[in-house]
Formats: sequence, C-alpha cells, structure tokens
Amino acid sequence: MKAQVTAFHYDLNFKTPGGTSRGVLARKRTYFLYAQNNENWGIGECNLFQGLSFDDRPDFDEKIQSIARWVENHFEVFFEPSTTINSFEELSDLNQYPSIQFGLEQLKKSYLNQDSFCLFDTDFYSDECGIPINGLIWMGQRDFMTSQIEEKIQCGFRCLKMKIGAIDFDTELSILKNIRSKFPVDQLELRVDANGAFDQNTALEKLKRLSDFNIHSIEQPIAARQWYEMAELVTKSPIKIALDEELISLRNSDEMTSCLETIKPDYIILKPGLLGGFQIGDQYIEEAQNLEIGWWITSALESNIGLNAISQWTSSKNTKMPQGLGTGSLYSNNIESPLQIEDSKLFYKKGLTWKLKPLLDHYVY
Repeated sequence: MKAQVTAFHYDLNFKTPGGTSRGVLARKRTYFLYAQNNENWGIGECNLFQGLSFDDRPDFDEKIQSIARWVENHFEVFFEPSTTINSFEELSDLNQYPSIQFGLEQLKKSYLNQDSFCLFDTDFYSDECGIPINGLIWMGQRDFMTSQIEEKIQCGFRCLKMKIGAIDFDTELSILKNIRSKFPVDQLELRVDANGAFDQNTALEKLKRLSDFNIHSIEQPIAARQWYEMAELVTKSPIKIALDEELISLRNSDEMTSCLETIKPDYIILKPGLLGGFQIGDQYIEEAQNLEIGWWITSALESNIGLNAISQWTSSKNTKMPQGLGTGSLYSNNIESPLQIEDSKLFYKKGLTWKLKPLLDHYVY
C-alpha cells in the first residue's frame, strides 16, 4: 500500500468534571498523527490544550492537516533515522506549534521502533519498574475535595497535588489544615497548584498562610509573564515556587534562559505536550541543572498515547521524585493500554495490551 499519514482529532470525556482556577473541564479535544507503510506504522499525539496551549489558534486544524500531507509526501526522508525534525526547513515554524512538534517527535520514534509503543526503551517499559507519581486533587466543593483526598490516601499515595484558587481561600486552608492534622509532613507531601490565580498584591500573604501546613511547593502562584513580580515572590515566599504556565510562551532557548535567570524559581514543571516535545524538555533540564533549579515532569491531560510517551521519557531521567503522571484514569473513553497505577506508582504492564484498533477503524481506515 502507498505510505499514508493521517491527522485526526478525538474528544476525551472526563468521568467526573475536573475543576481548576480556569474553569471546569468536562471534555478535552486532542489530536493524533498516524503513519503507515505496509506493515510498519507509528502514532503520535498532538496535545492541543484549548485556552492554554501556545498554538491554540484558529488555523490549528489547517496546520496539522498540512503537516500530515507534507510528511506523507516526504515519507522516506522524514522517517530516515539520521534526520531530526529540525533538519527540515519546511518544518522550521513548528516552534509556533509546540503540540504538533510534540506529536511529530512521537510519530517518528513510534514508526522507527519495532514495537510502535516503545519510544524510550527503559526499565519502565521493559522491566515493569514503576514511576512514583502524585495524586491529583481537583477543585470543587469541600465534600468533593475531601472525598478525593481520602480516596487517594487509601490508594497509597504519599504525595498529593491540590488545585487551589477557584473557591474561597479560607475553605481551601481549612481542607489543608484537616489533612495535616491527620497526616504530618513525614507521612504526606502536599503540593498545591494555583494556575496563576493569585493577585500579585495579595499573593505573598496567601503564601504565608499556606506555609502553616508544611506545603512542599506551589505551582504558578500568579499569572504568567510577570517575571519581576514572580522573582520577588521567589525571594520572599516561605514556600518553594515552581513555574508552570510561565514556560508555555517561551519559544526559543534565549527566552528560556532569560526567564529562568530572572525569576530563579525553586522548580520548573515540564509538560512536553505544551513545551514542544522531548528535545526541548531536555534543554530545560540542562538549563535548570546549570542554574541549580529543581524540576519534575507532568502530563497535560493527554490520552494514554501521549501519557505513555511522556512516562517513558520520564523514566529515562532516573528521577526518584514523584511525577505528575496520574491523569490517564480521568477519562471514560481513554484508549485502553498497559498503563496502570498501583501503590502510587505508574506501571507499564507487559501482560496487558493496547486497544487502538477501534480508534483507527473509525478515523483512519
């Protein structure tokens, strides 16, 4: 058969709507690139996050279709192992489309490997070595948040990340106080994520109040692109600060270096689907290590296709810190996969199989 490359979207449905300071999520659209030439095939997820991704723009659908046509017309040279995505002048604007860049990186690795689901051959994939992860607590009413916390702790999680900033702050503090009264810091690590919800004029006071509960770190306390205000918070905050949304708009290495040197955060959160893939993620890790900045890796509500790729890349870093990779179970219609969570770790269970055929039958064949 003729070499074929297809781009299509797929809507993921949340089992329970997830609350953040940006609103409640009930459904998330993601995109895929699929390539096939006779028996060889590969797949990559382009994780467009509406309202957050740098490439959330009106021409996205047109762009991903044009990229699929270009790869199909240059199939042999694109999938030549010695080339990289950066090798092609026609793809030089992909730094403006980080989710497509992320998908193309996966697509090429997937196609070139004998097992199309193996992108990084690490002990996570080959030997079923689990990756420590945090339990994610969505925003909502007090009872809803409390029930999530109890469920995660019963499942063995010893690191929780709680979304804050959307409901009454005193209520959020009360929930954190209740957790700490039952689980001291040596039993449970607490991270919080404000998604930029705090006002810069009151953020420091809120950070001081949060510090009463031995919080490990807070992600993005104020909105992105306020470098000097964020830098001041870093110097004064009693809680360590991690950058998240701040990194999304940085489109080259100079901007990356300037941002990290100016703000000097304690941590950065790496989301390959929003930053532009693994090569850029590696650049962030190198720069962070040079500046003595900590880091961890987080998925950004990808399907199991993207989550699998991110998890394998994460395992190649040999980090022992809990990572943010527990989002695969959020959807009622996720692609069935060998990814499983047990005892607060993510595993790739070789005895389980992928069920990709229904997706391909509907959108490709």
